[in-house]
Amino acid sequence: MGEFDLIRQFFQRPVRRAALGVGDDCALLAPAPGMQLAVSSDMLVEGRHFFADVDPAALGHKALAVNLSDLAACGARPLAFTLALALPRADPAWLQAFAGGLLALADAHGCELVGGDTTAGPLNICITVFGEVPPGRALLRSGAQVGDDIWVSGTLGDARLALEALRGRARLPAAALAAARQRLERPTPRVALGQALQGVATSTIDVSDGLLGDLGHILAASRVGARLDASVATELIAICAGGSSAGGHFDLEIDVETRRQCALAGGDDYELAFTAPAGLAAEVRAAARQADAPVTRIGRIEAEPGLRLVDAAGQALPVQHYASFDHFA
Repeated sequence: MGEFDLIRQFFQRPVRRAALGVGDDCALLAPAPGMQLAVSSDMLVEGRHFFADVDPAALGHKALAVNLSDLAACGARPLAFTLALALPRADPAWLQAFAGGLLALADAHGCELVGGDTTAGPLNICITVFGEVPPGRALLRSGAQVGDDIWVSGTLGDARLALEALRGRARLPAAALAAARQRLERPTPRVALGQALQGVATSTIDVSDGLLGDLGHILAASRVGARLDASVATELIAICAGGSSAGGHFDLEIDVETRRQCALAGGDDYELAFTAPAGLAAEVRAAARQADAPVTRIGRIEAEPGLRLVDAAGQALPVQHYASFDHFA
């Protein structure tokens, strides 16, 4: 199978909103009049971001989901994306499954594949996604204000727990591992919540590298500090807490420190962490109901720079113990 046969068979589809899609030197996008384009890119590399034996359908899903999560953090509506794909070989069965997972999520969010590139090489997936947002309505990292509440959507730490189990560093029953692995390999981008938070949230970021590290980007951009309740964040590990979003109820004996590491520094959650004025708590919860995305208040923005982490008794915890992921650290 040649390169262009591969593209035609698995990735070329008619476009409905884009002016021109796959098959020419450039795609042509036409955002709605008066809208701004929101653009983001993410790369997934075998051995760095996923295991070699990952289900290709799950890999296709995740490759787009991590990009849609960036649009969600901006409050943007998805429009289209490009796919740059390096393959060690052209395996039709693998490509069929990968394209199925990728395009199913794309269809669910009305996001069209409009172009990209393919080449031979170590397995590497790079997606650039395009969305639209009204001028002045984009959610940024730089708007947090003193007194704002800090919120997070969904659950935290389940993906990291799956990773620890797959690496042999933690033991999980088969059903618990399956539920945790679903969170690792098929994250849910909070696109609807991001749009619902326009005009409510003062700052937003998606939790991709770990809650504390990603929240730190908001604090730096907004020039503020924060106090975070570690006990609340730790209880958001659905696999440990037996929450329904975990796909079942599990009685797991996992120590508090491991839970903290997973919830505070785990990464791969692709939830939204955001701030909002304390007086808008009802509006935050209304946005969450509209988007069918649970949210939890986990802290407060303060004037003193830096991040302060406290346990259920109000005792300080060492923030440096919960360092987030860094490719070059």
